[in-house]
Amino acid sequence: MASFFSSVRQGFGGKNKGTQPGKGNGQGTPSPTTPSYSPSGGQIPAVPPMPHSPALSSNMSFEGQAAQEPPTSSSSSRRPPFFFREEYSNLIVKGNFMTLAAKPKLVEEGEWLAHQVVEQYRLLEQMIDIVKVIDDKTGRPICNPEVCPTMSASGHTYTWLDNNKKPIKIPAIQYVNLVQKWIVGKINDPSIFPTDTSSAAAYPSGSLTPAGTPQPLGPTNLNAPLNQLSGREWLGKSSGFPETFESDIKSIYRQMMRCYAHLYHGHWLDLFWNVGAYKELNTCFVHFINVGKLFGLLGDKEIEPMQPLVDIWLAKGLLPPPAQQQQKENVPTGSAQQAVHAS
Repeated sequence: MASFFSSVRQGFGGKNKGTQPGKGNGQGTPSPTTPSYSPSGGQIPAVPPMPHSPALSSNMSFEGQAAQEPPTSSSSSRRPPFFFREEYSNLIVKGNFMTLAAKPKLVEEGEWLAHQVVEQYRLLEQMIDIVKVIDDKTGRPICNPEVCPTMSASGHTYTWLDNNKKPIKIPAIQYVNLVQKWIVGKINDPSIFPTDTSSAAAYPSGSLTPAGTPQPLGPTNLNAPLNQLSGREWLGKSSGFPETFESDIKSIYRQMMRCYAHLYHGHWLDLFWNVGAYKELNTCFVHFINVGKLFGLLGDKEIEPMQPLVDIWLAKGLLPPPAQQQQKENVPTGSAQQAVHAS
């Protein structure tokens, strides 16, 4: 990606046509300092931990972002945003994206989803880094508090919780920075993403107790099914993941979805189109959506701001139809995986 970021920086002096109408280019207050995240669950200074459900408030129109048309389109037509049009839905790779998402037969599902969440964040982080590149004309990142005063996408404005648990609107770049620190904190927390489970063993009761510690068990019925004898079940239990693991990765996925939605609705034209990077964004996003839909990590409400693009990919056969999304077929990895990793 190093050469790609070089082209991004060069794009500001070449293709970029300057500030769009309604967007400031002054030297305002820089984006707020991002506080650190505490994996222990304590509050972030000034802003508490990430809410577990979307907070939607006032409507916001995308029309201001779509005012500057790509050279090949007519500015007089009132068509959907460019990223919702089939001609701009192409990718940088060809192949079946199911090969990237499908769980290998011998891998436990919790382990596979932990890998997928980390990989999806790696790809998203590269796309976010693009909007943080400094514009030589303004001396500020493309995404800054003046250009993006709220974390918005289509008709949704995503809010944060302050120390009093009150939803507040904050600049998009501050929101994204906080989300990144929050996700990294989750991934690096061994109680959520364990890296060594050799010191613990799963007992039939469902708890994790040192292997040498006896644990009394209640009476059992020899005729009861094995799943009752083994106690509660949850995603990743056999691999040492906590009972909250599924809700944790769904929360992470929800926040990553919000970041993708803002990248499209806030910066597709002003940056990704101007520097020729929209296919890279599409490729990362279709992979993200494929995994999210296949394993039930995203609901229709979270996808709503980007649903027209998802529908285009469904029609093209790039995403599995709804009837197949919960089958989690075991498919060997293929060439598409190598292409995405190479990017």
